[in-house]
Amino acid sequence: MNIENYKEAFLNHLSKKITTPEPKGLYDPIVYIMNLGGKRLRPVLMLMSCDLFKGDYRNALDASLAIEMFHNFSLVHDDIMDNASLRRGKATVHEKWNLNTGILSGDAMLVLSNQLFESYDDVVYKKLMKLFNDTALKVCEGQQLDIDFETRSDVSIPEYLKMIAFKTAVLVAASLKMGALIANASTDEAQKVYDYGVNLGIAFQLQDDFLDVFGQDDFGKKHAGDIIENKKTWMYLKTLSLANTTDRERLNSLYQTKNNEVEKVEQVIKLFEKYGIPDLIKAEIESFTKKAFDNCNELDISQGGKKILIDFGTVLMDRKI
Repeated sequence: MNIENYKEAFLNHLSKKITTPEPKGLYDPIVYIMNLGGKRLRPVLMLMSCDLFKGDYRNALDASLAIEMFHNFSLVHDDIMDNASLRRGKATVHEKWNLNTGILSGDAMLVLSNQLFESYDDVVYKKLMKLFNDTALKVCEGQQLDIDFETRSDVSIPEYLKMIAFKTAVLVAASLKMGALIANASTDEAQKVYDYGVNLGIAFQLQDDFLDVFGQDDFGKKHAGDIIENKKTWMYLKTLSLANTTDRERLNSLYQTKNNEVEKVEQVIKLFEKYGIPDLIKAEIESFTKKAFDNCNELDISQGGKKILIDFGTVLMDRKI
């Protein structure tokens, strides 16, 4: 099937499974965030992976919903930690309701994620839950690293890549591996598709970092939010490594304030452009995308299957917003 078919199948499953029993104060926010849109990248990849390894993609629907539920749970809590007011162009859960609701409904989403795996037989269930718990812990570790970076002045690019691998890429990779496990693929093949997901996930996050600053306008997201929030992204760290002393001090000074947002963004972008950062990060994105495609070509699946994964990655990296 094509990507839209997988997405439609997932959304149909979501609409059947995600309801609002009592108390509505707990479940209404869950329905709200789960229906707020998004790329549905992780569930689509899981269904696709199950199909490519000759499984029935319908058997992966519960697991795909579990992963998407966990992903959105992490976003609800991330928004609280970041004090964010918008998610996909709409009010965040804690803004629409309140802080306590955001915490409690998020907690319930984590429990619901676990429950969704209970539909699998014991052997598959054990494999899925081990992968899920390992991945969930890495996501928490990645979030803590992101928080730690806010107060550190010595963050390195390898550390940043580890942070985005844990915070973003491992969940993409786990989605692909779960699809393979549900299709009873070999341990070796499941690991190869996992590696594809890690590299694609890193490329995806680097692309997000780039688009946050240099992408087309998206009214659902604040332009250059990473700069405004003083996020130490790859572009910031690379600029520091290349800049002369004056420019390095200037960049550090700009990242110690949240005032004069428009002027601050303009000045930081000028420094990024001065040191050729847009081209450098594009090269980094291409490098991780190539690694993902190399992983893909090692898979013991049909050439048509490999092409589907490569085409998916190509489309993902070609997006403008």
